[in-house]
Amino acid sequence: MQYWPLFEKDSEVFVGCCGLRPYSPEEEIYELGFHLTRDYWGKGYAMEAARAVIDYAFGELKVKALFARHHPDNEVSRHMLSKLGFEYVRDERYEPTGLMHPSYLLKKE
Repeated sequence: MQYWPLFEKDSEVFVGCCGLRPYSPEEEIYELGFHLTRDYWGKGYAMEAARAVIDYAFGELKVKALFARHHPDNEVSRHMLSKLGFEYVRDERYEPTGLMHPSYLLKKE
């Protein structure tokens, strides 16, 4: 599992990363994550990258579900996860922030 770097096509400027990491490998559930540099927020890069990683996870890796979470104050990520089909399951403590983060699952159809 890894995160892949994202570059703007025309300029080849690094804009962020998107990828997968194990969440519950015994249940074949992996975590989707994406991080963009602030200059590239709101331009569709995260959505495009997330869709590609979701397709790869379900198509190539044959995972059963994907997990995702976002900072509790990040409404844009909440909205994006909803648009991608993720469903809220619970708030879960995320050690790096020490906060309860809204957490979601996307199950293979």
